[in-house]
Amino acid sequence: MRFRPCIDIHNGKVKQIIGGSLRDEQDYAQENFVSMRDADYYAEKYRQDGLVGGHVIMLNPASSPYYEETRRQALMALSAYPGGLQVGGGITAQNAASFLEAGASHVIVTSYVFQGGTIRYDHLEALVREIGREHLVLDLSCRKKDGQYYIVTDRWQNFTQVCLTEQTLDELASYCDEFLIHAADVEGKASGIEPEVVKLLGSWGQIPMTYAGGVGTIEDLLTLKKEGKDAVDVTVGSALDLFGGTLRYQDVLRVCS
Repeated sequence: MRFRPCIDIHNGKVKQIIGGSLRDEQDYAQENFVSMRDADYYAEKYRQDGLVGGHVIMLNPASSPYYEETRRQALMALSAYPGGLQVGGGITAQNAASFLEAGASHVIVTSYVFQGGTIRYDHLEALVREIGREHLVLDLSCRKKDGQYYIVTDRWQNFTQVCLTEQTLDELASYCDEFLIHAADVEGKASGIEPEVVKLLGSWGQIPMTYAGGVGTIEDLLTLKKEGKDAVDVTVGSALDLFGGTLRYQDVLRVCS
């Protein structure tokens, strides 16, 4: 289990938010932390600490008046740590290559692939043709409904008809290099992980995967390590002392080393 650091950007600021609170209307989000530092500060820190495969997530839609500033912050991070970070948020076949050229190792995609509530294989194939599967991370962020975890899109606001299952993982694995899974119901709450999601990922375990959502304590990390069979990487946001939380960054590195 490796630690994958994060840089979440909303309204042009590095933030930690309650994931389920995010709304495109008026660019609203319930905030846990708003940094006074730019995104490149965090990218440089991760570079110095030798952490690879972290996620830069742009949380504004392209239609937002804040999008260009959010994008500028993301590009600053990629420039500070070329080849060390992945980037997501509004990625399509049309703009994916530009983010790789700006320094991203991978692009992270959800909504472009899961449109109309289902998997758009034409869009998925277009992405692979444009950048190659080795540069693609599919974000299978999910929320629970009727006892099952469904993949959600558009900054975790809309449910698809696609359940997060081993069959879904099997179908999509040949198109991408990694999976990123936010458990969106607990994202930003530091209230504990979603063990059902972690167990599913750990039992499947065929390509690299990163779990995000709810980590608040060292015990959560140890549970994730056990239930994920040490095969699922982790990202920690709101709970981390870098972002105003109580979980020490150095302790997280130690547990994940």
